[in-house]
Amino acid sequence: MKGLVLTLLLLPLLGLQEGARACSCIPMHPQQMFCQAHFAIRATVVGKTGVTTGRNITDFVVNKIKYDVKLIKMFKGPENLNAVYTASSFAACGVNLIVGRQYFISGQDWDGFLQVDQCGFVRPWSDLSAMQRKGLSQTYKTGCNCKITRCTSIPCGSGFSECLWPDSLMFQNFACVEKNDGSCAWFSGLA
Repeated sequence: MKGLVLTLLLLPLLGLQEGARACSCIPMHPQQMFCQAHFAIRATVVGKTGVTTGRNITDFVVNKIKYDVKLIKMFKGPENLNAVYTASSFAACGVNLIVGRQYFISGQDWDGFLQVDQCGFVRPWSDLSAMQRKGLSQTYKTGCNCKITRCTSIPCGSGFSECLWPDSLMFQNFACVEKNDGSCAWFSGLA
């Protein structure tokens, strides 16, 4: 009887745990996502198919969506990149890309699959600002040794080689760059 009561008390908790598996991401500056990515490309999505990629740790079949892409520009990553994969559900952080649309796509290499998700830097190319486009081509790489620290209150940060990122969308259009003396600072110029 005790076992039955304990089981009945634990069932709602197990249900909560299952519901807690929705996608959630730590806010990151676009440059941080670029620097941490294994690959970064500008590409047009040319096809979409569902695939089964084997089994994960818990022995469940993993269903993914495969997006075939036509590479326009390689910012970093493996040669001959022609497809990226994402989780098949939005709750598992899967992204929905539109066939025929041009995107900036960055992500990780997981067991040979080039993965993209909602927590990464995946945007329609037309939605990127001029500074973000310049950052991808020129300035983001120069700041990959810098640390971007998100500030939600003052004071924050203390490092010589870091840029403080206030909770402001304006800084989405800046790049944190390393200066000649090894310090880091925000760069906002388009020159």
